[in-house]
Amino acid sequence: FGSRFQPPSRSLLFVWSPSLVRQAMSIEEEEAQLEVEETNGEDVIADGADGEEVVEGDEVVEDELAEELGATGTYNAKVVNDEVFEELRLGPGIAEEVQSVWRSFLGGAESREAAGEAIYAALFDAAPSLQSLFKTPRAIMAMRFMNGLNQIISSLTDPKGLKVVVETLGFQHLDLEVTIPRVIIFRDAIVDLLQVELATRFTPKAKDGWMTFLNYVGGSYIYVRVKFSERLKIISASWAQATKKAVDEVAAAEEAKEGEEAQAGEEGSGSRSGEEQVAGPAAGKGTDAAQAGKKKKGWFGGSKSSSNKGGEATSGDVAASEGDFRNTSVPTTYDEMFMFNSAVMGFGNHIWMNEVLASFDTIVTNVSNSYRLQEECDVLSLRMAKYKGSINLPEYKAVMLASLRSLCKDWGSQHEVAWSWLWENVERMLRALMGKPAAQERALAALYSSLDESALMVIRKEVYQKFFALAPAGQDFFKQSTTRLYFIADKLVAMTLDMYKEPKRMVEDISALGLRHVGYGIPTDLFGPFVTGCVQVIRMLTDDDAAEEAFRWSLNLISRML
Repeated sequence: FGSRFQPPSRSLLFVWSPSLVRQAMSIEEEEAQLEVEETNGEDVIADGADGEEVVEGDEVVEDELAEELGATGTYNAKVVNDEVFEELRLGPGIAEEVQSVWRSFLGGAESREAAGEAIYAALFDAAPSLQSLFKTPRAIMAMRFMNGLNQIISSLTDPKGLKVVVETLGFQHLDLEVTIPRVIIFRDAIVDLLQVELATRFTPKAKDGWMTFLNYVGGSYIYVRVKFSERLKIISASWAQATKKAVDEVAAAEEAKEGEEAQAGEEGSGSRSGEEQVAGPAAGKGTDAAQAGKKKKGWFGGSKSSSNKGGEATSGDVAASEGDFRNTSVPTTYDEMFMFNSAVMGFGNHIWMNEVLASFDTIVTNVSNSYRLQEECDVLSLRMAKYKGSINLPEYKAVMLASLRSLCKDWGSQHEVAWSWLWENVERMLRALMGKPAAQERALAALYSSLDESALMVIRKEVYQKFFALAPAGQDFFKQSTTRLYFIADKLVAMTLDMYKEPKRMVEDISALGLRHVGYGIPTDLFGPFVTGCVQVIRMLTDDDAAEEAFRWSLNLISRML
């Protein structure tokens, strides 16, 4: 422990943890292995029923302790229950014991980052095949494990709050194939790591608590993914109605088909007469004029009437405007209906709603893509941080539901539940970030202002050394001059701070930079090691955890956008 705290090696895991021998198995092999273990267990029980003593004394003690002090209800330390999702109520003193073990584990590590790296190494040494599920850089993923576990463990004494936390995390794992065998691998890896590092301090009571709440979290992830899939279908179908996407797709398909038929007709008809050639552009202009007229139509005034040079409206203009007034149009898309309802409900001056509205289509269409959803919420939080007034997120929900009720013909109670569930989860993700961008911007700006030329030179050199050590293949894509490489490193430092200062501009700049990376043929697999190397360099230059976290968060967001 202390300075000697190191993540357990793969060979160590293999020796001291028989439950972690499942190396690089596919999900089918994992399930088959578990079935064999369960069958062997049933055979042992059957043999014991014949009068033979086959259970060791320690196991009997643990079973009795689990019965006396285990969780009340449908959750325990042995079985992953994915059939229900209820509140977890641990036995007397178990939550406090789990929290005490967690504090001891963190206190024995050199830093929170080192503890996260240990958990990361234990998990993926237990099942290397699971690494493909996580696309986030190692340094970022390790801290996510740390923050997620810390959030769950802190809520163990509050069953209602714990359920909300776990549901939110399950919402963010909708696109991952969480299964019972994988939950067991994760559970055993973490428990075995704690058992080795803490030795006698990891009591049977603490072990029972850890296994119980990890089973609860894993089973809840599976439940959320399976049981809430119907809600995702409802959201997708009703959103297509609200945004007229289905109609637009059909219209686009018809236009494409008509274009192909017209092109085929032109090829077969040969040369045309002069009149036909003149008529074509004229017809096209007429169509363009008609479309332009449609675009000018508003919600209540129809088209904008034009006036003559003298400024007086002609009788034709008056008649046209009267006709448009009689044929008053109403909002037909979600954006239009939202703006209309927000004005009617008295929220017209709440400018922050426009920021949410601009990102809402991306949020809805990527609800089952956790990485893209988190990226959009992160960018949205940066834009909303620039708003000076107060932000009340439930107000958006009220306008959203009012708009969707008007646009969806088959709206019912299931739609109400599904959309409320979606927004409540998005709201929790946004609320977790509210207030942080401003503080992180100040911490990062203070760090950069304290760096002298020698420190900047360390960044310029060490970034590439760390990166090439983590991913040697990256050397093939950095063959520029030293001056150019130093420029890239300086630009990287500036971008992490500009992401907080000017998020709108940076989104556009990073999108353009991403296209250039596509043109260069740079594999996205290299982004993770590059981010990890950069974070390691900043960690060498500062002891300010807030500044380091601000740099890590910003650079991770930039890499995901790229």
